[in-house]
Amino acid sequence: MGNEKIEIGIDEKLPIRQGILYGLQHVFVSNVWLDPIFVAAMIGLPLTLSANIVNAVFISAGLVTIVQATKLVRLPIIQGPSAAFDSIMIAAGKANGLAAASGGIFLSAIIVFFLSITGLIGKLKALFTPVITGTVIFVVGISLSGFTLYEFLGGTLGMETFATIETLSMSIPTAMIVIFLSLFGKGKWKSFSFLIGLVIGDIIAFTLGKTNFSMIADKGWFGMPHFLPYGSLAFEWGTFLTFFTAYIVAIIETMGVYEASADMLKINLDSKRIRNGFAGESAGSLVSSLIGGFPTTAYGQNVGLLRLTGVGSRQPVLIAGIIFLILGFVPKAGALLALTPDAVVGGIFLPAAASLVFTGISILGKTEKTETNYMIIGLSLLLAISLPTYFKDLTGTAGTFFSNSIFIAAISSIVLQLVLINLPMHFKKGVSR
Repeated sequence: MGNEKIEIGIDEKLPIRQGILYGLQHVFVSNVWLDPIFVAAMIGLPLTLSANIVNAVFISAGLVTIVQATKLVRLPIIQGPSAAFDSIMIAAGKANGLAAASGGIFLSAIIVFFLSITGLIGKLKALFTPVITGTVIFVVGISLSGFTLYEFLGGTLGMETFATIETLSMSIPTAMIVIFLSLFGKGKWKSFSFLIGLVIGDIIAFTLGKTNFSMIADKGWFGMPHFLPYGSLAFEWGTFLTFFTAYIVAIIETMGVYEASADMLKINLDSKRIRNGFAGESAGSLVSSLIGGFPTTAYGQNVGLLRLTGVGSRQPVLIAGIIFLILGFVPKAGALLALTPDAVVGGIFLPAAASLVFTGISILGKTEKTETNYMIIGLSLLLAISLPTYFKDLTGTAGTFFSNSIFIAAISSIVLQLVLINLPMHFKKGVSR
């Protein structure tokens, strides 16, 4: 879907007004603000802690996005809270275990930081062949579909807002505008397709009376996240293992996003970029855990945005990082994002998720066309899509492993590649000697 050609290169500078508008597209296509709001609501946090978690996530996402884009991985990638942590953060919060959750994130981030600066994580790149990267990115796109359609359709069957005329009147036009402009639009119409769709979606929502301006009035002008808002860090072995497992899932997802972005921009993703990228992410996650936030990860849907708009410059990503910081320190500004109804959010997410699926397919298309590769891809996709439904009620570390489609896709494709390709090649070389 969309044109693979990147029309504005990674180091190209844009007029500041254009840069801000492109940056805003990245902000809205990311789900930086949706994760903390969703988690806080599901836990039932009091207002002060809810505000703190949103501020903390915005600030850590902004800091890491800016540092990554300018100094470390140097790719046009948005950083934000990983959805891999949503369910376990909710479970920890309901069990009054957020201090232990922060402790688990803190320790996980230290371990990953150490693995990054020693270069051990950089060695993972050798594992990520197009078979594995394409499979992972494809599944990341598929995994976004559940959340996207939930927003697009207004929930699930039985909910008052599900597939109502009002809901579909917001989501369908938003998505169709983005799709048509990104496919058939020229110049600015194509580049700003997401922002144009968002504005029109919000106008429709306003005419239907679906925007709640009281949310802005209730927010303050300035807010600072509190240091250790849940109390002193607590370290519990079971909680740590669960969060470390989720962290591994986030690493696998991030590696796939790095590969997809570099592939799209025709950039060599060397071990130094990978080492720097993961060091930056883990340092950001460490800081985030101290102010009550989530670990940060690279967002796949924003790579889909690069493909659809043809804008690969790092400048809008840097501006998006600055916008995140402003939203983190100015709660009243952050509340503006919440004015956009879920159906409109689903409308702009739908083509971004679809583009990510196609990015995975295009990477898989570059693999050597052998029966072995086909079997690895087919089995990995089958397990990733089907297996989580059988383990959705499983709790703890095992539940984190087996209910996550991205983790299953990565582990199954890596293991199958080792067993079906790498080991037979190794033995053949030994025999020939």
